[in-house]
Amino acid sequence: MNLLALETSTEACSVALIHGDEVIARSEIAPRRHAELVLPMADALLAEAGLGRHALDAIAVGRGPGAFTGVRLGISLAQGMALALDVPVVTVSSLAALALEAPEDDATILAVIDARMGEIYAASYRRDDNGGVVELDPERVCLPDALILSASPAWHVVGSGWGTYEQVLRGHLTGELRSAEGARYPQARHIAELAAREFAAGRADAPEHALPVYLRDKVALTLVEQGKA
Repeated sequence: MNLLALETSTEACSVALIHGDEVIARSEIAPRRHAELVLPMADALLAEAGLGRHALDAIAVGRGPGAFTGVRLGISLAQGMALALDVPVVTVSSLAALALEAPEDDATILAVIDARMGEIYAASYRRDDNGGVVELDPERVCLPDALILSASPAWHVVGSGWGTYEQVLRGHLTGELRSAEGARYPQARHIAELAAREFAAGRADAPEHALPVYLRDKVALTLVEQGKA
C-alpha cells in the first residue's frame, strides 16, 4: 500500500508516506506557512520513495479539531489530490494522532490542544493492542476548568493545551501523572498509521465526503465580546 498523509491542524506542518512496510515523514513547526510547505514536503517524500503521485492508493488527512485555517487547508488539499488521482480519502482525528505522541504503556492519555479564545480541544484515550488508540472521553471543545474526565489510575498528557493551562488541567486528573508534554502536536506519521488501519478495513471516503471536524463554529470573538474580555 502507498498512502500519503497530511496534518496541518496546528502549528506543526507535517506529511508522511507509507510505502510498503516503511513510513517516512517530514515535519516542521511553521505557523502560517503550511500552505507553502505541505506540497513540497509531499513531493520530496514521493521522490525519496521513488514514487509518482499516481502510485498512491489513498490520501489521509488530519480532520481536526485544530486551527480553522489549518484544518480547512488539509482537507482541501486532500480532496484535491484524491480527486485528481481518483483515490479515496481517509480522515483521522487530529486528537487521536496527538495521543500517539504519548509513551507506550497502560496509562490513559489526555490529548489536549489550545483552541484559543480561552478554550481547549480535548479527548482521552487508551492504547489498543494493534498500535492504535481507543477513545474513552469523546472529543469536545470547552473551557479548561469545565473539562470532565473519566477516572484513571495513571495519565499521560500531550498537547499545547497543557502548555497553556497546566495548572487548571492538573486538577482534573485522578491518579498518577506519569508524563506531560506541552510541546507536542499531531503528526502526519501517526495520521498515516491510523489511516492505514482504516483503509485496510475498507473505511475510506470519496473525496467529496471527506469532511473537517471543527467542534465549534465560532471563529473569532465579536467586537462586543472583545470589549468584555
